[in-house]
Amino acid sequence: MSRSPLPYNPKILELFRNPKNLGKMEDATVSAVAGNPACGDMITFYLKIDEKKEIIEKASFESYGCAANIATSSILTEMIKGKTLKEAWQISWKTVVNEVGGLPSVKFHCGILAIGALRRAIRLYYKNKGEKPVWLPEKQTFEEKQALEEEELAKMLAKKMEGFEGKNNV
Repeated sequence: MSRSPLPYNPKILELFRNPKNLGKMEDATVSAVAGNPACGDMITFYLKIDEKKEIIEKASFESYGCAANIATSSILTEMIKGKTLKEAWQISWKTVVNEVGGLPSVKFHCGILAIGALRRAIRLYYKNKGEKPVWLPEKQTFEEKQALEEEELAKMLAKKMEGFEGKNNV
């Protein structure tokens, strides 16, 4: 059974072929890993923050994922540079999807994952500082919940593998 390629627009294809801000940031203030067990995509977001002004100076990412995953992560790193943490927090996954020129509906989760990784990084930044600004929600947002942390993802995959191995034992 063959699958036809998804109808990605030229902007997504360009960001996939030539992603911006791709790679590990050695001097990051904070980083966060997020993944989606349904599709297998993984993202690590790195933020360099001016801690006095709470402004994102630099952002980069590492990705194990599809063209939409790489494109949405790439565009988001561009969108948040120079923004305060609060301004970056307020960016929605729909804004990211619009910024890349739209996505096939089966790929909306890529925008959700990118925002989830960003929000996890921002939340971790404040947790590490022992602070919680009034604008930061007490509970995880929808996007954060959808973007499982690496440890949670590993547990889920291990459970699936146990079930798979149990079915194949003779």
